[in-house]
Amino acid sequence: MEILVVEDQKGMLQSIKQGLEEMSLKVDIATNGIEGKMLALKKSYNVIILDILMPELNGLELCKILRQSGSRTPILFISALDSVEDKISGLEAGGDDYMAKPFEFNEFLARIMALNRRNQSDYLTAGTNIIDDLEVNFETKSAYRKKIDLELTKKEFRLLEYFIKNEGRILTKSEIAGNVWDVDFDTGTNVVEVYVNYLRNKLDKMHDKKLIHTKFGIGYIFNPK
Repeated sequence: MEILVVEDQKGMLQSIKQGLEEMSLKVDIATNGIEGKMLALKKSYNVIILDILMPELNGLELCKILRQSGSRTPILFISALDSVEDKISGLEAGGDDYMAKPFEFNEFLARIMALNRRNQSDYLTAGTNIIDDLEVNFETKSAYRKKIDLELTKKEFRLLEYFIKNEGRILTKSEIAGNVWDVDFDTGTNVVEVYVNYLRNKLDKMHDKKLIHTKFGIGYIFNPK
């Protein structure tokens, strides 16, 4: 699980980072909204944590930019602004939850986990999910294209699942390796390319319309539109 924390108070930022990493979560940090925007648009995260009162680009503005870009990543605001009106502003900007500072870390962690669970269920229903002419069932781990069973291996299905979850977003090889294999990407190995090719041979080879596209020098994108 990967988290982005955007907070300009360095002491609080490091405290949050340390606490989350102690729970075995991967954490990227940014000390201002501009840096946070660059990271959020470049990489896929499970949850994004945003402070509101930041110079140059505040958290509300950053949240609106991310939503306008098409990002559906859950966003949790943390702020010293604690009035009802402040909380409403955060939710109306596109936030999914709001915590006033100071807060208990255990509650903070519980809310992050709840947002991630909710996000997963939004993307992946237990029944059959229809994406163009592709039918995927995340409960039975089965996938069909034009009613033909793709007969995916466990790892191929996990790769397809990750592509679907990030539909329309360019994914780097390191992101894919970290989320599908849960390992740091080794530039000396071609395991990602190999498995993407395996998946393409079953998913796209016999069809004129391709679902997985290569972005040369960057990575891959799942785009059925």
